[in-house]
Amino acid sequence: MMEKEKILISACLVGLNCKYNGKNNKNIKLIELMKEHDLVPVCPEQLGGLPTPRPGAQRRENKVITQEGKDVTKEYQRGAEEVLRLAKELGIKKAILKSRSPSCGVDTIYDGTFANTLVERDGVTAELLRKNGIQVVSSDEYL
Repeated sequence: MMEKEKILISACLVGLNCKYNGKNNKNIKLIELMKEHDLVPVCPEQLGGLPTPRPGAQRRENKVITQEGKDVTKEYQRGAEEVLRLAKELGIKKAILKSRSPSCGVDTIYDGTFANTLVERDGVTAELLRKNGIQVVSSDEYL
C-alpha cells in the first residue's frame, strides 16, 4: 500500500480553536483531504509561545505588531522555525496555510495598519517555508 503524502495544514482550518480570537476557520473541503493525505495540523503562533486567545496582529515592515502596538515578532519567528523543523523532520514538501494571516498568509496579508488593507506579501511562516523549498498553498484555493 502506498504511503499517503504528508501535508502541513494550518490547525485552524481543520477545526482546532487556535485563532487569535479563540475560534477556528474550519474548512470541510480541507478536512476531506484527510481521506487521501496525512494532514499535519500546526499553529505557528501557539508553537511560538503565544496564548489563545491573543491580540490580533499584523506584519508591518520587518515586525509583527499587535493592534495594541506590542512587538510579537520573536514569537512569530520562533513559531515559523518550529513549523519548518517539523516539516523537515517529517519530509513534508507542501503546506496549506490560512489566507491573509500574519503567520500563514500566502501571497497576500494585511499591511500592518489594521485598516483591512491587503498587500502582496507572505506571512512569516509561509515566507520561511517557501525559502526552504516547501510549496505553500493558500486556503483560499479550497473555498
